[in-house]
Amino acid sequence: MKTTILVQLDTDVQPSVFDAVVAVDAGVDHIFRHGGVTPEKVTGLVHGAIFTRGPNDLHRTAIFVGGSDVAAAEALMKAVRKTFFGPFRVSVLFDPNGCNTTAAAAVRAIEEGARESLGQLEGAAVAVLGATGPVGQRVARLLLRRGARVSVGSRSLERAESLAAQLRDSGMGEASPFGTDSPEALHLALAGKSIVVAAGAAGAVLLPKSVRLALPALKVVVDLNAVPPLGVEGVELGDKKTDREGVLAWGAIGVGGTKMKLHRQAVEKLFTRNDLVLDAEEIMSEC
Repeated sequence: MKTTILVQLDTDVQPSVFDAVVAVDAGVDHIFRHGGVTPEKVTGLVHGAIFTRGPNDLHRTAIFVGGSDVAAAEALMKAVRKTFFGPFRVSVLFDPNGCNTTAAAAVRAIEEGARESLGQLEGAAVAVLGATGPVGQRVARLLLRRGARVSVGSRSLERAESLAAQLRDSGMGEASPFGTDSPEALHLALAGKSIVVAAGAAGAVLLPKSVRLALPALKVVVDLNAVPPLGVEGVELGDKKTDREGVLAWGAIGVGGTKMKLHRQAVEKLFTRNDLVLDAEEIMSEC
């Protein structure tokens, strides 16, 4: 029986050890790690993956696209997909900097919190803080697909408006933009929101406790920042459906267990077929 091979294409000079360890734990037999990959280098690497086994065995080879620079990884992903033709293709997992598995895990937590406190996620008013970052963007689009009423926030209202337009133009749905450049603006934007998820840069407080306690409609909060000071003041790293002043709270480690499970399941899923492309939506639905 032929073994499973995962070809790791990473934009960083040193390929992610984290992603390699998860692949091993997911049962991959061999990992071929390539760092400093640019779109110009993709064709030869992909050809090595698709021309060495017959079409009936290509489901045992897969590609992982990663790296700390999500935009650069997106360019790699586009180049990888353009290289495939006919039956000569393998399944691909796209998860640079853990953006897709983290977003999917966050939305799983939000769904659980919404079911318990609101009955359902569909129709719920959700605000995404730090929405213009890679994880925030994906959280927003996953929530829109689940029928939530989504508002996307950034310190720059212009950037939030740009994201809302991008989501609308790509068919994801209508999101309302808001700025967070002052506590007053933040409180006004979050008034009436049932769910808040903080997905901003590490070490930045996005939701001060004073603002959070002044939001009577708030039922669920998810903080994805693991670097102190945390994104939501008063929420702890290990919180997992923890009651914080009457609000169900998840911290980064509380979400992290689900993220790791989804990551392993996504890697395992790659080897069931040779034509899967696992982005945020597919990870959410397939894993």
